[in-house]
Amino acid sequence: MQLEETKGYRVVSRWLQGKGYKAFAYQKEAWQHIIDGKSGLVNAPTGTGKTFSIFLGSLIQFINQHPNHYQTKSKNGLQLIWVTPLRALAKDIGRAMEEVITELGMQWKVGIRNGDTSISDRQKQKRQMPEVLIITPESLHLLLAQKNYTDIFETLKIIAVDEWHELIGSKRGVQVELAISRIIGVRSLKFEVRGVNEPTSNIEHQIPNLSLWGISATIGNLNQAMEVLLSPLQLLNQNISEGVIVRARLQKQIEVESIIPDEIEKYPWAGHLGIKLAEKVLPIINASRTTLIFINTRGMSELWYQTLLKIAPELSGAIALHHGSIEMELRTWVEEALHEAKLKAVVCTASLDLGVDFRPVETVIQVGSPKGVARFLQRAGRSGHSPDAVSKIYFLPTHSLELIEAAALKSAIGEEFIESREPMLLCYDVLIQYLGTLAISDGFTPDVIWKEIKATNCYAELTEEEWNEVLYFITSGGNALQQYDEYRKVEVEDGVYKIKSRRIAMRHRLHIGTIVSDPMLKVKYLGGGYIGIIEEGFISRLEPGDSFTLAGKQLELIMIKDMNVIVRNSKVKKSIVPSWMGGRLPLSASLGKVLRRKFDEASVIGKRDPDSYREGNGNGGVSKLEKLPIELSVLKPLFDLQAKLSHVPKENELLIEQIETRDGFHLFVYPFEGRLVHEAMAAVLAYRISRITPITFSIAMNDYGFELLSDQPIPVDDSNAYELFSLDNLMEDIHRSVNSTEMAKRKFRDIAVIGGLIFQGYPGEHKKTRHLQASAGLLFNVFNEYDPDNVLLRQSFQEVFDQQMEEVRLREMLQRIQHSKIVITYPQRLTPFCFPIKVDSMRENLTSEKLEDRIRKMQQQLESLL
Repeated sequence: MQLEETKGYRVVSRWLQGKGYKAFAYQKEAWQHIIDGKSGLVNAPTGTGKTFSIFLGSLIQFINQHPNHYQTKSKNGLQLIWVTPLRALAKDIGRAMEEVITELGMQWKVGIRNGDTSISDRQKQKRQMPEVLIITPESLHLLLAQKNYTDIFETLKIIAVDEWHELIGSKRGVQVELAISRIIGVRSLKFEVRGVNEPTSNIEHQIPNLSLWGISATIGNLNQAMEVLLSPLQLLNQNISEGVIVRARLQKQIEVESIIPDEIEKYPWAGHLGIKLAEKVLPIINASRTTLIFINTRGMSELWYQTLLKIAPELSGAIALHHGSIEMELRTWVEEALHEAKLKAVVCTASLDLGVDFRPVETVIQVGSPKGVARFLQRAGRSGHSPDAVSKIYFLPTHSLELIEAAALKSAIGEEFIESREPMLLCYDVLIQYLGTLAISDGFTPDVIWKEIKATNCYAELTEEEWNEVLYFITSGGNALQQYDEYRKVEVEDGVYKIKSRRIAMRHRLHIGTIVSDPMLKVKYLGGGYIGIIEEGFISRLEPGDSFTLAGKQLELIMIKDMNVIVRNSKVKKSIVPSWMGGRLPLSASLGKVLRRKFDEASVIGKRDPDSYREGNGNGGVSKLEKLPIELSVLKPLFDLQAKLSHVPKENELLIEQIETRDGFHLFVYPFEGRLVHEAMAAVLAYRISRITPITFSIAMNDYGFELLSDQPIPVDDSNAYELFSLDNLMEDIHRSVNSTEMAKRKFRDIAVIGGLIFQGYPGEHKKTRHLQASAGLLFNVFNEYDPDNVLLRQSFQEVFDQQMEEVRLREMLQRIQHSKIVITYPQRLTPFCFPIKVDSMRENLTSEKLEDRIRKMQQQLESLL
């Protein structure tokens, strides 16, 4: 049936007209697919009504099925599951849905299920499910842990997964895959059971068709993202290749402008410049209704907030701070104030990357490189929320060389060259947790669940041998732990696998989820009053009387009691800025590729007037003259000096610099592949050189390159360079050069927590990190010795190679180098390219003040030689 001919469409269209709105073509396309019973993926930019593309489709579908009493029909059972990665999104999405339902006069209810949902609300949902349930991946698994959960999904018509691009590359995405496979599996089983005794027409009436929809921003592998999500539909004999991608095709205009420093340092170094450009941010804040200032780390966001208040006291009360360690009440207040246009600016981290539309936001400032095109676009989209508005984003560099990343970002956006999000494969820890979840509800039959998990993308390659090993592990502890009763969690009764112990079931429910972080301590005032949370690893390094910054406040540590940090306000002018784990993101492969192309352009910039034009491809592939980007033009003095002292590498070149200083002999290499790849490559190269001659190195790296430092000459030249960067025996050399066992042991901690081998403690009684690591280390050693082929042990090594070393990207880099020209230079002193790497190597040994003094002297000495 054509959409326009349906009653549901006419009802929704009248409502939209009454609000002064008109449906976009892509929304109508999605609605047509929904009433046709199809599944797929909606790809639309922020602020273009992508939520309504699915939600209104579900309403249209319901009205079509109940044309005469859609306004009076209540208690319809669950119709729509809306999976969202963020709790913060749930309230606003729910509010928007309830407004539509009320104004259409329908009796639907909207429920929210996440960690903030009260026990009474959960009990109400258990008695009578709302028609719409907005839920996080973790809470969806908790739903599967309920007794008789299978009845919940009988009436379900649509599963929608919001922000799928954020979930797909994580274990939370795997949780979603497993939950969907179970829901679909439950329905297919009911279909088969009823199909034995009932005519087809009755079955179709009782088991409605189930559609599966994802909502995603633009990523490099949209088709794959859709296939991963729809994979479990195989259980209903649906062909996933028939899934549809609905593209908004709305030309969202994005303006990127770089904030140029007054003086370009010829010897740049990371981190110091950004805060010195704070004065240049004030006119932007004053000229905009509301501005979001994105900082890459929570520690720096605290520093920026303090700095802006110091240089512009008039902003007090009009500027706020927002990051994940600030208490929920304060974060909610900031979000509400953003909605109501009460704030001129908010200094924030990735905590505001996703979320509801803050319509008053006109401008975004990105401080420091976002390290990825998709992340930069996501943040740019937080401004100019209406479809016809311009999204305006400023790029503020934290060192002058970072300006070339701004030029690369502009090019990548113009070419729509955006990163892919690779789905995770064979996450045994998530599978073990999932089987425990099913075992505490109604139990599970292995043959049924085997069929379901094989239908997911993550476990499509799981072998029967591995499956049997997992079952053996959850029932007896596997080969290594079979002597210990606490690891025999699941019992088999008449072929059904169940957890009967109430204690084990309660502990399992408490730790359903895949996010494992350093234990957090609550920060409270001595007289009461909650401020936020802080990582145990940071606070354990402080002594009573030390001052630190949190939530924009200067605080003095009094004591640590249980899981609480007791503080009072401090009057000191300088305090320690907390550091949180995971603050430094590596350069993405996509941005690295465009960056190398920009250096190609920079390699010839010194040979002509920077205001001249170069031949380029333009947007339509037609060769034409394009003006050089301003970022490359202002960096001309730096590139001139780099070319004079060494070389500016072209896209098809690898630059190696050999420099001797009083510190020793330096080898600098510039692949521009991100710090993780560089860390692995530096270790492999050091090992390969040590086979030529006995030699030891210290290693430093950044996103552009890495350094090997030795007290003797380093034997790398034209005769052996290609061999040293060979793909031959790469895995063996990685194992020999990197302490992969120690890295895997640390990774194993998270895997062991997710897999239920380590209990983190009851609420408020978390174990300390070192105790968790010690427990994990002990288990790791036991597996290594008595069960070396254990799936969790193998997974820990695989995650090290995939995530911490980016082994696939490392291989691709070496392949590229083999087809590139290796240029080796011998500068007489440090160059602009190597200087920031050299500075990074000094950070661990010096305080920030001493480091700054030392760098200033080095810069003066180097510039005096020019």
